Amino acid sequence: MPPAAGMPSPAAPHYKWIALSNTTLGVLMATINASIMLIALPDIFRGIGVNPLQPASTGLLLWLIMGYLVVTAVLVVSFGRLGDMYGRVRIYNLGFAVFSVFSVLLSVTWLHGTAGALWLIAMRVLQGVGGAMLMANSAAILTDAFPWHQRGLALGLNQVAGIAGSFIGLVLGGLLGPLEWHLVFLVSVPFGVFGTFWAYLKLRETARRRPARLDWWGNLTFATGLIALLVGITYGIQPYGGHTMGWTSPFVIGAVSTGAALLVIFCVIETRVADPMFRLGLFRLRAFSAGNLANLLAGLGRGGLMFVLIIWLQGIYLPRHGFSFSQTPLWAGIYMLPLTAGFLLAGPVSGWLSDRFGARLFATGGMIVAAASFLLLQRLPVDFSYWEFAVIILLNGVGMGLFASPNRAAIMNSLPPEQRGVGSGMTATFQNSSMVLSIGVFFTLIVLGLADTLPGTLLHGLTSQGVPASAAAKVAHLPPVGVLFASLLGYNPVRTLLGPVLTHLSPAHAAFLSGRSFFPSLITPAFSHGLSVAFYFAIAACLVAAVASLLRGKRYVHDVRPGAAAPTAGATADGHAIGEIRRVTGGSQLTGTARTAEGEPVPDARVTLLDPAGNVTGASTTGRDGQFAFENLPAGNYTVIASGYPPVAHSLRISPGQDHSGDIGLGHPRG
Repeated sequence: MPPAAGMPSPAAPHYKWIALSNTTLGVLMATINASIMLIALPDIFRGIGVNPLQPASTGLLLWLIMGYLVVTAVLVVSFGRLGDMYGRVRIYNLGFAVFSVFSVLLSVTWLHGTAGALWLIAMRVLQGVGGAMLMANSAAILTDAFPWHQRGLALGLNQVAGIAGSFIGLVLGGLLGPLEWHLVFLVSVPFGVFGTFWAYLKLRETARRRPARLDWWGNLTFATGLIALLVGITYGIQPYGGHTMGWTSPFVIGAVSTGAALLVIFCVIETRVADPMFRLGLFRLRAFSAGNLANLLAGLGRGGLMFVLIIWLQGIYLPRHGFSFSQTPLWAGIYMLPLTAGFLLAGPVSGWLSDRFGARLFATGGMIVAAASFLLLQRLPVDFSYWEFAVIILLNGVGMGLFASPNRAAIMNSLPPEQRGVGSGMTATFQNSSMVLSIGVFFTLIVLGLADTLPGTLLHGLTSQGVPASAAAKVAHLPPVGVLFASLLGYNPVRTLLGPVLTHLSPAHAAFLSGRSFFPSLITPAFSHGLSVAFYFAIAACLVAAVASLLRGKRYVHDVRPGAAAPTAGATADGHAIGEIRRVTGGSQLTGTARTAEGEPVPDARVTLLDPAGNVTGASTTGRDGQFAFENLPAGNYTVIASGYPPVAHSLRISPGQDHSGDIGLGHPRG
């Protein structure tokens, strides 16, 4: 008989691994596409015939970089809420299909010029809608599919795939762009089509849906407010008037102010509607609020790091070491592979260990390691030895991997089952928004560092090589962000800035100015100052994240009883895990879960509690999630017998005034 509407479907024993592999593919695709364009942008702009460094094209450049990030940050909460209401798997499957359709439309782009750029931006935004559906519901699907004692490993693998995807995208874009720029978008199509059909055929709703009215005002104010805020930050890094950046622009000030005001209004609305889009009361859960604060701060440090390292490698290090400017985008991605390796090494291990020892130690330690790596980067010479750089960014990846997996598992474990979709979406919003925020912060800090010394240094350097004073002054007073974008896109900065002026210089001077050593040597002192300030900011963000992780409290798992604590290590006489959790007044409490040998919860199993004389003290039947509970127990020795499968007995001792919890392994069913 099929389950009633809104009821979960029974899952096969190995369903959780199917869910893990499919959601990991979905998140990997979504995050690879968040960064795959970054290094491939020069090839894409050449393909559509647009010069991204022209003032009129700066907006196109920014929206191609940021549009996908903005739309995923804005929509993940709404799609998480829709998943709670109408089925997480249903919204996730739709996300795979939407993502695949717009990947196809991106890969068949035929327009050129500004029209081609606008088409790409529009399709990227709509592709981001599908990406938001995937990101919003993947963690919730895994939390539903895995028992609490395996969620750290599952969510860790999923989270690490997502974070690693942002760095894999850099290399993939650098490899595919020079071959054929359409491949940058086409590469997602076969995986998207496969994932769409696989998800439709294999994924099942394993959580009860919670029908509710859609919170239209909440969705509207949240989406509009966050869009305004992120758009304001995006345009804040563009020049405005005679200023090096746009933070004094009336549009930027208005967008940021309006966005902040609308988000305040959103919070007020959410406290007054019957079925809010997001229950702000979840922030009373210390594990949820502290985990999300740490997630936001870690994202600030991690997101800007990617852009700063790319500019550092492409603008200074690689040209100094014999790479042409056109080669630097690809090699910058390759040189950053140790960072990805650190994530891949530490993430799954820390997730697995956090299932046993809790998230606090690993998340806090990971942020301290990340802060230490930023300090080492700050002390590294601009023209470094690569092995030192590789070891430091490997350490940074290890620190971020140690943090990411346990932190996500702790956040998801703290959520009531009916709020996992929207809670997962809120966590993804913090993570995706932190990427946009970090780009704004790091670019601002670097540009402010450049603005102090670069104009004078550039003027002196150009005139000493025979550039007319008027032409040199014009170039020296261009906004520093143009220099950064030139480096980011793999253009020869001096050739791009001087243009026809080079043809009027002597061949020796022209060759020296456009060579691989002049610009890196010129920019190094100014860039070094801005880089130092940016790294100090990253150190501060990581240390505050470490404090937030430390204050998250002990392990907390929200299952059946609000406020239930997760089992900690301990053992009965027969070695079965029975942990002492927290001291309470009055009688003690015993909770647990009946599971198969594979770790699957066993519903409708009979659990009986006997005192030392063999008298029945209590009896319980496990629920759909395999859980049982006995309350107000006096201290003493007990025997727990579970039947329904081949009967199993466990001995334990109830200590005075303490709660106890643990799992009972039942083996395989008869027959």
